[in-house]
Amino acid sequence: MNNPLLSTAPLPAFASIRPEHIQPAISELLEAARRAQAEATADTTPADFDTLERVLSIATERLSVSWGAVSHMNSVANTPELREAYNAMLPAVTEFYTSLGADETLFAKYKAIQRAQGATLNPARQQALRHWIRDFVLSGADLHGEAKTRFAAIQERAAELGQAFSEHVMDATDGWVHYASPAEMAGVPDDVLAQTAQAAEADGKPGLHKITLHFPCYLPVMQYASHRPLRERVYRAYVTRASELGDKPEWDNSALMQEMLALHQEEAALLGYANYAEVSLVAKMAESPAQVMAFLRELAAKARPHAQRDLDALRAFAREQLAAEFPDGQLQAWDQAYVSEKLKMARYAFSDQEVKQYLTLPRVLEGLFSILERVFGVRLIADTAEVWHESVRFYRLERQGQLIGQVYLDLYARTGKRPGAWMDEVRGRWRRPEGSLQLPVAHLVCNFASPVGDKPALLTHDDVTTLFHEVGHGLHHLLTRVEEAGVSGISGVEWDAVELPSQFMENFCWEWEVLQQLSRHVDSGEPLPRSLYDKMVAAKNYQAGLQTLRQIEFALFDMRLHAEPGSETRIQQVLDQVRAEISVNPPPAFNRFQHSFSHIFAGGYSAGYYSYKWAEVLSADAWSAFEEEGVFNPAVGQRYLENILEVGGSRDAMDNFKAFRGREPSIDALLRHQGMAA
Repeated sequence: MNNPLLSTAPLPAFASIRPEHIQPAISELLEAARRAQAEATADTTPADFDTLERVLSIATERLSVSWGAVSHMNSVANTPELREAYNAMLPAVTEFYTSLGADETLFAKYKAIQRAQGATLNPARQQALRHWIRDFVLSGADLHGEAKTRFAAIQERAAELGQAFSEHVMDATDGWVHYASPAEMAGVPDDVLAQTAQAAEADGKPGLHKITLHFPCYLPVMQYASHRPLRERVYRAYVTRASELGDKPEWDNSALMQEMLALHQEEAALLGYANYAEVSLVAKMAESPAQVMAFLRELAAKARPHAQRDLDALRAFAREQLAAEFPDGQLQAWDQAYVSEKLKMARYAFSDQEVKQYLTLPRVLEGLFSILERVFGVRLIADTAEVWHESVRFYRLERQGQLIGQVYLDLYARTGKRPGAWMDEVRGRWRRPEGSLQLPVAHLVCNFASPVGDKPALLTHDDVTTLFHEVGHGLHHLLTRVEEAGVSGISGVEWDAVELPSQFMENFCWEWEVLQQLSRHVDSGEPLPRSLYDKMVAAKNYQAGLQTLRQIEFALFDMRLHAEPGSETRIQQVLDQVRAEISVNPPPAFNRFQHSFSHIFAGGYSAGYYSYKWAEVLSADAWSAFEEEGVFNPAVGQRYLENILEVGGSRDAMDNFKAFRGREPSIDALLRHQGMAA
């Protein structure tokens, strides 16, 4: 059988991958990787950097790329058959990487390399070596006997739990539907009406509208539907996904969360740490859980007065202007997005829906590509490759006519695709042992509403900032000049700094010159009017206080869960305590947000969700350099490129920032950008 997962071609043959390919291919690649591990640890193999890279890295990188392709397909083109094949191989893959990371002989060889060659290696290799030695310790290489065996079992079980958690969220999102009548859909924008009517008709329900929990459907219903019972019904379904209050017991994530947290704390104890948060922070910029929580609470204290004013304004508006819609005088959780949109319209005389008519996906991409060429001197050019869905686009990235990387764009929501937006690597930049230079390849994945009929897809301004955010991650991966695999691109970058380039890119979406390039009205072709742009800027920090507290609530909940042993027995209690401390507007008691908090239970952000807020500090401060010297100033753009994007993880993130900014980061720029400065 010609197995696409065994191909050595530069790009995975995504269109050809079938569930039946997974077991034989991954088994063969695992066996090759185990042989490479055995050779690397043999007495006859010298403790030499080049030798170990030649013996071990080629086999492990090939396994990583193929398993990465399988994992990617599991996230974006999920089927029962693919899921079963993926889950069948997950324990074996986890076991291999656990054994590799905990290999005492291999650990001893890397320590010998550091002693003998450390001072003679180039800076990127020195950094990679430091990271490897650190990661060996965190992977249990210093453990022995029963402790080592138990550590390996924990890794395997944690991988299974994370995958199951993600599956439950996907199934609960895909599995809920409501066919709404035209009366229930009053107030919902025309493009959403057309899309939901088309979906209902395809399901044999003509004359109705298919409401799902996918965000391009969920959000406009919550923002615009004047039918209050519909909003409540959809809200309840959304916030109880994958919980004991959801539709199906088999999708309940309660037990999974409890077991995962208990395993994390057991892992920390085996490694000699007081809690899992301490383990998580070893490879991050932050020094301790206490430091992180102090940062979050300081930011919360500054945001709280603004959040309270936001909430007071919302309640006053509902009471004074929408009294007929709220005869009980109460503003419920399912009313807030709706009233917020009404208040924004009244205060700033525009709506998200009005802006959306100017942001067609083709024009946004055209403008985005132009900005990348102007700021970073690179061009994205349409290219061809095997893809996993007909809507996926593929591009080559060039600098001065030279190919430097490639990228897939998968932008539309659909059944079988994990919710959210993310960037992931297909492979990294690497000077391979035989001398050839491997170029980086990335996926950029979003969940936007698909086109309807012969009109292009329309994006909200939030969608555009999401796209720019993920492109920022992609640039970090693709524009690196580092050739050492462990520290090129996003590899080796501290987790709480990895969001800097992504959040930095969001700032472009608020520049007038940029929005002129991104916008053309879907019908008239007219660019975004300056008057509408001015209203958008005036409303930029609308409810910034509430939004800031919401993110701090998530981050503090995450940190407390992982810093407090025994938290698995009181997950809801910890969340309730955090909400009582942070929120000015706690959600209803039935809200089970934590049951779909995939970032920390299935996405690698355990004891790391604070990274988003810390990276906002970094990105706001970095952007202020562009504000001071000119958004399109080539000198500041080049400085950012050289000191942040091109060096990747080959230098500590704080050193990168100081090299760019000339000093350590300050919280002041973030407060100013969000309208919360003193």
